[in-house]
Amino acid sequence: MESKAKLFGHSIHQMLVAFPVGLLLASVAFDALSQVFVGSSMSVAAYWMLTAGIAGGLLAAPFGLIDLMAVPDRTRASRIGTWHGVGNVVALCIFISSWALRPGSDVAAPGMAIFLSVVGALFLLMTAWLGGELVSRLGVGVSSEAHLNARSSLRDSP
Repeated sequence: MESKAKLFGHSIHQMLVAFPVGLLLASVAFDALSQVFVGSSMSVAAYWMLTAGIAGGLLAAPFGLIDLMAVPDRTRASRIGTWHGVGNVVALCIFISSWALRPGSDVAAPGMAIFLSVVGALFLLMTAWLGGELVSRLGVGVSSEAHLNARSSLRDSP
């Protein structure tokens, strides 16, 4: 099935998700670097990447919901899309909690904020894989001839 929210013939959700995923995962990497290089500007970079990643995730979410609402019920794509969407909301809430625990951009993040970012990254990696399954395996948002009940890419080919 093709995306219901398109710009120049391409799914808006798919165009937007690359930025928040990359920024949020990079914020975790910069948090880790800030622990190694204490006193460096790594925590500043982590803070602003986290901020931009959250904003990007909030921007991408409604377009994903529009596409999910168009997926026929009782299909594998609908189940995976629901897990993908709910998981991304959970991940975004975890990252927002991490952001809220930070005293500001110029101060190193407390341990709990970094821990939450790592947990958020784990959720995000799982939900990103589900999004890839939707697009690459099931053709959601890509093709009007999508197979909404295709087998999992983790199973052997039939």
